[in-house]
Amino acid sequence: MAVAANKGIFLKFTSPYLSTPPKSATPTRLIIRASSSSSSSSGRLEPRVEERDGYWVLKEKFRQGINPLEKIKIEKDPMKLFTEDGALEELTKFPFEEIEKSKASKDDVDTRLKWLGLFHRRKHQYARFMMRLKLPNGVTTSDQTRYLAGVIRKYGKDGCADVTTRQNWQIRGVVLPDVPEILKGLEKVGLTSLQSGMDNVRNPVGNPLAGIDPDEIVDTRPFNNLLSQYITANSRGNTTITNLPRKWNVCVVGSHDLFEHPHINDLAYMPAMKDGKFGFNLLVGGFFSPKRCAEAIPLDAWVSADDVVPVCKAVLETYRDLGTRGNRQKTRMMWLIDELGIEAFRSEVAKRKLPADQILERASPEELVQKKWERRDYLGVHPQRQGGLSYVGLHIPVGRVEADEMDELARLADEYGSGELRLTVEQNIILPNVDNSRVEALLNEPLLLKDRLRFSPEPPLLMKGLVACTGNQFCGQAIIETKARALKVTEEVLRQVSVTRPVRMHWTGCPNSCGQVQVADIGFMGCMARDENGKPVEGVDVFVGGNVGSNSRLGDVYKKAVPCKDIVPVVVDILITRFGAVCRETEEAEEE
Repeated sequence: MAVAANKGIFLKFTSPYLSTPPKSATPTRLIIRASSSSSSSSGRLEPRVEERDGYWVLKEKFRQGINPLEKIKIEKDPMKLFTEDGALEELTKFPFEEIEKSKASKDDVDTRLKWLGLFHRRKHQYARFMMRLKLPNGVTTSDQTRYLAGVIRKYGKDGCADVTTRQNWQIRGVVLPDVPEILKGLEKVGLTSLQSGMDNVRNPVGNPLAGIDPDEIVDTRPFNNLLSQYITANSRGNTTITNLPRKWNVCVVGSHDLFEHPHINDLAYMPAMKDGKFGFNLLVGGFFSPKRCAEAIPLDAWVSADDVVPVCKAVLETYRDLGTRGNRQKTRMMWLIDELGIEAFRSEVAKRKLPADQILERASPEELVQKKWERRDYLGVHPQRQGGLSYVGLHIPVGRVEADEMDELARLADEYGSGELRLTVEQNIILPNVDNSRVEALLNEPLLLKDRLRFSPEPPLLMKGLVACTGNQFCGQAIIETKARALKVTEEVLRQVSVTRPVRMHWTGCPNSCGQVQVADIGFMGCMARDENGKPVEGVDVFVGGNVGSNSRLGDVYKKAVPCKDIVPVVVDILITRFGAVCRETEEAEEE
């Protein structure tokens, strides 16, 4: 039962772990898609997959025109590397030269291991892997952070870690023979990498200030923990939802600030009251891709807090059963919604919702997110809802950290807080539960003072919202280098202009938009351009006007194919003409 207290909604869950407190104490567009008789015919609504021996397999009658990755899944279900005893260990015994000789083992390494969260960096780090973790709601511990630091440290210059735009860690430099022991180590500290890549549900996102925010609507941690437990079957592997047509994102909103970015998720839970009961309205279909970007739209459905997992299961099974598996640029869930129409899609979700005798209620008008809320800054020192405690937001430029820095962050979490760290979708870190009497000492720690641009609670305004994907340093799909370039360009821009408010700048190395450039104030998408001599060079398409929060909107292309070496004056001009920036020369002259 939900009860209102201290401006927030609190719910009691049966799991003692989930209810444990800290140690110390443009608006969404409603697009009506009418379903046609052809798309809603009984033939189209026949499930395209069926269960065979515990795995869900595409039926033979629906295999014409499928994409190559679907064929790899049919040849061998990727989850068998995890679920079959000894399968992973057997693969890791082979030298890479032997693995390359067989299509089956090569497909294991390049594709199927992604179901275990392991991504072979064939193009830029041959025989090394990126490993993506699951961190529901972005919550992690000092012990987990130290363990990950220990893993990457052994790989020297090849090892590092990134905070991602889905509130979790990615570690780099991993070699295949080490994987079985790494997975055992993850289990010991309560982590998993299972089902974190490819056609799976990605890390459940929530309010990074959950449980400590004086203005929160509801604590999102219990919901995201329950969702994660369902998605991975408590890290044992949930094969009922590991053969989706494409990746799938979910978030639970608990803040007026919409730190969770609901409009770019496949399923977003938006807090709302109905008949005096707390629950969520549902948004569906948000996504980015090279060919299309779409904001999530209302499903016209409300579910109680108790039905968060059942409705997630129903939406996933609808997508699994009915989604197309041809051109992967047209297999995200919104394409299915477009084809069926929102009402037909809703009807299919309702059919799969449990318990069977319970209807899927229509959306509630009593939304709890305040539409005119001014989005807050979580960087710096802020009071918690628990008296005498504060949280401290630290800036991690473009999310990149090294092993020694992770160890130091873990030490700070233990010494000044409760041993907990929170990761954010903007690639930053929050240390919660800091006693107010210790805040000053924390702020004087060498890690926070040695570099104004790294680990600072008060970074320059243009650095605050800087986000960058992996880029071509490690990612084979990236067209350009992003992380170092994002920092270099921002530093140069800072030397030329002064701004009076944060401007969110996002970099992504390719049209897949892992860096989410469409929601940035200014976005940079990697592409090839031509310099003044007509020579091909690394460049960017520039986006302007994206926004997050209740007035969310996707940005528009401002200028295409700008050579990276020429981008600084373009950014300076945008900042002056659209964001009120002032040239530092002018500012200095006025001061004189």
